[in-house]
Amino acid sequence: MREAVKWTNLSRRQIAQRVQALGTSAGKNVVSRLLREHGYRRRKPQKKRTLGQHADRNAQFEKIAQLKQTYLQAGKPVISIDTKKKELLGNFYREGVTDAVEPTEVNDHDFPSYGNGQVIPHGIYDLARNEAALHLNTSHDTTEFACESLGLWWREQGKPNYPEADGLLILCDGGGSNSSSAYLFKQDLQALADNLNLKIRIAHYPPYCSKYNPIEHRLFPHVTRACRGVPLETVETAKHYMAKTETTTGMKVVVRIISKAFETGRKYAQAFKENMTIQFDDFLPKWNYSAVPQFP
Repeated sequence: MREAVKWTNLSRRQIAQRVQALGTSAGKNVVSRLLREHGYRRRKPQKKRTLGQHADRNAQFEKIAQLKQTYLQAGKPVISIDTKKKELLGNFYREGVTDAVEPTEVNDHDFPSYGNGQVIPHGIYDLARNEAALHLNTSHDTTEFACESLGLWWREQGKPNYPEADGLLILCDGGGSNSSSAYLFKQDLQALADNLNLKIRIAHYPPYCSKYNPIEHRLFPHVTRACRGVPLETVETAKHYMAKTETTTGMKVVVRIISKAFETGRKYAQAFKENMTIQFDDFLPKWNYSAVPQFP
């Protein structure tokens, strides 16, 4: 009855018992009806409250919108990339239910030592074609892995779908394996541009804005749904179920395994920082820059 009360985690039966203790006879069905009439529903918390806001946030969003429009109108690929949450491999519990004759028995504790390592899914989402790729690795989430994933996507999907394209726009967060402040990422990116003979343009989303990266809502939730309730015993099992990802808009996902071991602790070459050929924009250069092939 109090307007200040926005939610309760009491069950319908508990509320009925408290109402009855106050002298009003009401069962849980009556409580359920009254809650509905007053707008109360079972709701999950939503991650919508931003922890902070960068001064150049809106300016960068406008820049990204302009870049997207320019590339899409020119028929050039625009992709969104990120690394999905790591998953433990083994007979571990996973959220979700399945239709089954009997329950699937899994370990009662999620101790990594009882598993088969972890799988790291690096995702690539093509905005224009509504297509996606997931590249799975079991070693480490590094800049080298991210660039290896990009190179594999370009050779297998990007180049066949955009045979005339000489440039690529990548939308990504500002942290992780594609950190906006990491020289190692820029070094690996330049090597990739040279190897593919492709101009690679990067546009980072501002801090605290990763949820606006298209891959976060166009791909990853659907991958999670495709794997719900299923223990991912091996990387091959993960590939099998992730490949079942689909949406009502027709999106399909190609899943590949990258077996290479990626080392942590790599350092960028000192000569690279001194002679870096990355082309930075005049406008917010930390978030907007290009790797141009040096040996066309």
